[in-house]
Amino acid sequence: MPRLFTALEIPQDVSLSLSLLRGGLPSARWIDPENYHLTLRFFGDVEPRLADEIVAALDRIERGSFQIALKGLAAFGSKKPHSVYAGVEASPELSALQADIDRAAKRLGLPTDQRKFVPHVTVARLRQPKADEVARYLALRGGFGTPPFRVDRFALFSSRESVGGGPYLMEEAFALRKRPASAPVRERDDAPLPIASFASQFG
Repeated sequence: MPRLFTALEIPQDVSLSLSLLRGGLPSARWIDPENYHLTLRFFGDVEPRLADEIVAALDRIERGSFQIALKGLAAFGSKKPHSVYAGVEASPELSALQADIDRAAKRLGLPTDQRKFVPHVTVARLRQPKADEVARYLALRGGFGTPPFRVDRFALFSSRESVGGGPYLMEEAFALRKRPASAPVRERDDAPLPIASFASQFG
């Protein structure tokens, strides 16, 4: 069965900036640039039928495009760091999109994600790191940041059980577009039809 999560893609120029952070930390297993992403909601291992319902629910989300920027580096795990990530400047639009996805998951009966949403892009996973080495690395690169970039869509990705860090496969992409205020609220009739693909691939 697929292991699914929603995320934002990272543009190529931003990925290049992130890739320049590689090196200088012996305990790091660096994420390949093509696997950089900003996770919005992790769904876990789901049955193909539920995967189809997730796709349909995500396709009904109505949000406009917006801009975000990466700012600063930090590590998850204060006493025992386990990953290094680039932070994201505060964005009400990003928080609203993530909340919409979370509500869609709850309506489908999926378990509540107990972790607080901390928008980030993981750049490395750490293996038995020395805390002082991590602190030194972060101090040297603490001024990291990128210009704002536009987010025009979000996507549903699948991954296979692994140590982490990819590879990831995009299953569906969802354009960020707002319904005109004068348009009637109705079920969309142009939604993707992923049932056959999920059923045949994972059923």
